[in-house]
Amino acid sequence: MPVTVARSLDDALSALEEHPNALILAGGTDVMVEVNKGTRPVEQVISIGRVPELQDWEHEGDWLHLGAAVTYTELMGEELSSLVPALAQAARTVGSPQIRNAGTIGGNLGTSSPAGDTLPALFALDAILTIRSKTTVKEVPIDEFITGVKSNSLNPGELIEKIRVPVLEGPQEFCKIGPRNAMVISVASFTLLTDHQEKQVKSCLGTVGPVPIRPIEAEDFISGEVNWEQNTVRPEVLDNFAALCSSAARPIDDHRGSAAYRRHAIRVLSRRAASRVFSEEIS
Repeated sequence: MPVTVARSLDDALSALEEHPNALILAGGTDVMVEVNKGTRPVEQVISIGRVPELQDWEHEGDWLHLGAAVTYTELMGEELSSLVPALAQAARTVGSPQIRNAGTIGGNLGTSSPAGDTLPALFALDAILTIRSKTTVKEVPIDEFITGVKSNSLNPGELIEKIRVPVLEGPQEFCKIGPRNAMVISVASFTLLTDHQEKQVKSCLGTVGPVPIRPIEAEDFISGEVNWEQNTVRPEVLDNFAALCSSAARPIDDHRGSAAYRRHAIRVLSRRAASRVFSEEIS
């Protein structure tokens, strides 16, 4: 199997132009499972794990630019976790330290699994992806990039260069349920963000639909009920918010959990996340 080890972004794009259907390999923590099982045929590999341009990140004003090869471990670091706490919390739940050292945010996006741990946070942040080929550059909103179960809009000859997310003012939470406490694929997950400047709550459900789900009705409801000066809500608001989040879920039954369990899990996780972010008003 021919392997090209790219040393620069231009190297990677030139190799992709020559072999547009090549497997793009960064950490390999997801795709190599499929390769080893024999469910992913591979004729050509382009390794991008040593491309400096994809490993960098930059905080510019109200925006954070993350290279596609930024690892989960780097997302957990003090600087990045202070800028995007929910993304750091999600990264902390991924696999073992070895997996977190190798796996990348771009790989999680490229796999496009409904159980991808960073995806709910990226959806809640309205992330914008920069997609490059040898001849084109385009920006794609994340909800247009991920199109279904393990499917996305990436064309042959293209790769994810970077991800742009806003740096919000306000607390954030990520919660996840799995069959055990660690090194586990999600059964259900939930992200909650607050934007105190815009007085908005943003959230996303994970692993309860073919793609991550923004519960817009729930977001609009709780955003209008928060006492933004004191960062408090009434207990019944939390209950109603959780019910609206649960009703937005579109889960299936599978070997990891039933649809009914997943809806219940979202109700629990959404209320738990909101109660951590907002203090409950005492009547």
